[in-house]
Amino acid sequence: MPHLGELERSVMNILWDASAPLTVRGVIDELGARDPAYTTVMTVLDRLGAKKMVRRERDGRAFRYAPALSRDAATSELLHAALDQAGTDRTAALVHFARTVDPAEAQALRAALDEIESRISE
Repeated sequence: MPHLGELERSVMNILWDASAPLTVRGVIDELGARDPAYTTVMTVLDRLGAKKMVRRERDGRAFRYAPALSRDAATSELLHAALDQAGTDRTAALVHFARTVDPAEAQALRAALDEIESRISE
């Protein structure tokens, strides 16, 4: 996932939480108090499209926007990018990260790793 600015993150959160694709006006309505200009939100959605974060579909004369990947998939890509920045010692960065998670997150990681190992040994 490419680096996202504050407004881009807000727009993505709105799209992820939406039950259906939204128009630019729908995104603006969900932004509430921020109330950016229509053209600003349209530009943000176009940039998110260029970053392959959103897809758009025509609805009459307007477009509706939806996430191109799930929040979990986008977060996973962000974590992979962070590990890539660690250079040749991705393992050290990953281990350091694992040592900083809370017990519930550690349990989730343990369960995921157990599942991966069981699939490998089948």
